[in-house]
Amino acid sequence: MKKLMLGVLIACFSLASIAEVAVKDPWVRATVPHQQATGAFMQLTADQEARLVKAESPLAEAVEVHEMKMEHNVMKMRALPEFVLPAQKTVTLQPGGLHIMLTGLRRPVTAGELVPLTLVFEGRNRRHETLELKVPARSLTSSASGRHGN
Repeated sequence: MKKLMLGVLIACFSLASIAEVAVKDPWVRATVPHQQATGAFMQLTADQEARLVKAESPLAEAVEVHEMKMEHNVMKMRALPEFVLPAQKTVTLQPGGLHIMLTGLRRPVTAGELVPLTLVFEGRNRRHETLELKVPARSLTSSASGRHGN
């Protein structure tokens, strides 16, 4: 009985130390013919601090987290090897800011399709949580809220 209780306690402690990440309003920008890259956008909230350490999609040769920064009056984009999700705070991935970049597209992304995207997060205890997403593609004229721009 003691061994069973110890096993239950260890299992509960292990489960509690895995960061749970909530994904809200994910979308991928649809492409035009011959376009080789697109972006994925969403809101991420972790119940405890976690790091996004890997992203992948069968649709792209490479999937990276990118940030946009103004340097000497020039907007520059650079890849980040990882990024931290603070506990209980929402991080917004959006056009013109932090986003997930899919490069080396194997085919065009059409509005309305569901794009497979895998995100791997690492919690404080170095355990990984994998989220398998099917992210809807929106047309080039769609905003993050789903309304069409001018």
